[in-house]
Amino acid sequence: MGSSVIQLSRLEDQFPVNVIVVSPNAYLRQVLQEKLSPQRWNVHPSGSGASALEILRKESSEGTVLLLDPAIPDLEPNGFRTIVQSRFPNTQILMLNSQTGQLLIGSVSPTAISTKLADELRVQAPVRATAIDSVAVAPERHSVTLRGMIGKCEPMQRIWAMTRMVAARTTTILITGESGTGKDLLAQEVHLISSRRNQPFVVVNCSAIPDTLLEAELFGYTKGSFTGAVQSRIGRIQSAHGGTLFLDEIGDMPVSLQSKLLRFLEQGEVQRLGGNENLKVDVRVIAATNADLKRRVSEQQFREDLFYRLAVFPIHLPPLRERMDDLEALARSFAARFLPGSTLSDDAVQILCQHHWPGNIRELRNVIERATILVGLGNEIKADHILL
Repeated sequence: MGSSVIQLSRLEDQFPVNVIVVSPNAYLRQVLQEKLSPQRWNVHPSGSGASALEILRKESSEGTVLLLDPAIPDLEPNGFRTIVQSRFPNTQILMLNSQTGQLLIGSVSPTAISTKLADELRVQAPVRATAIDSVAVAPERHSVTLRGMIGKCEPMQRIWAMTRMVAARTTTILITGESGTGKDLLAQEVHLISSRRNQPFVVVNCSAIPDTLLEAELFGYTKGSFTGAVQSRIGRIQSAHGGTLFLDEIGDMPVSLQSKLLRFLEQGEVQRLGGNENLKVDVRVIAATNADLKRRVSEQQFREDLFYRLAVFPIHLPPLRERMDDLEALARSFAARFLPGSTLSDDAVQILCQHHWPGNIRELRNVIERATILVGLGNEIKADHILL
């Protein structure tokens, strides 16, 4: 860690410094790019986490600084910080909260902005050095992964290993597991550590879209193909071109549409509703379900050929009751998210460990969120704050 601390503490002596401004606020990006002196700051504006990671890959150096707006549209901020800290440990992160953002954007002169930014970075440097220490060994243990996914137990370690291997391919993945086990988070992780991470990640919840609209949503439609189709529109599949399509709750897809999805998976082509043209699409497909698809196949509610086409690489997420070794770490992680600085008492942990958790990690998250509200002005979550 020593060399990193020295580099960070002497940041002001290493100008020009690469500065990546990650914010959906185009005005903020423009102001900082225009007013930061090119002799001291080499500014790279970025509207999303994915594009910022690509800039880091190309521009990463000893003095790279990342100004992170928590409102980034494509990644959860804490998960994004984890990615940056593990892949680019010499990058210093400064959160653009409302106070810091106003501090920078409110400065009229370029010199004032430059000076304030340098001061902010000097203040942040010791904090960043500690963060480097805390994540130095985490990637090797794989106990913490993207978007705050935690798992030290043996089943989860196997899943992390499988995820890293399959993410490097374009293989279709079927994620199974009970509701609330984190299937959507695992799908996002596959995308974020794959070569497609800078391309779209498109989510389709097959149970949330009415059967009559799902085909048009997936495949798109041409003008006049049905009443109300006043203009042509591409579908979700085509909008994911080059990236990843996540089909959540695939078990609820109507049988009448499954044959068309199967054709897309086999041919890599889509045909819009009301159209005749076959459009080539390059998409990596990840499907997820909490249903027993083999049983649905036997009940003729799901096509057998589609099941085998989706289950090229199956990953099963265990329920929380089968990975209780991770419960305390998960609970403390949620507590820190909802109430920074909060702690869990031993009696609270004991109550949590005695519960069966039918709602899995989602239920645990809700329980901890309620507890952080019930502590009031305190910061220790006790047994009487745990409502099950």
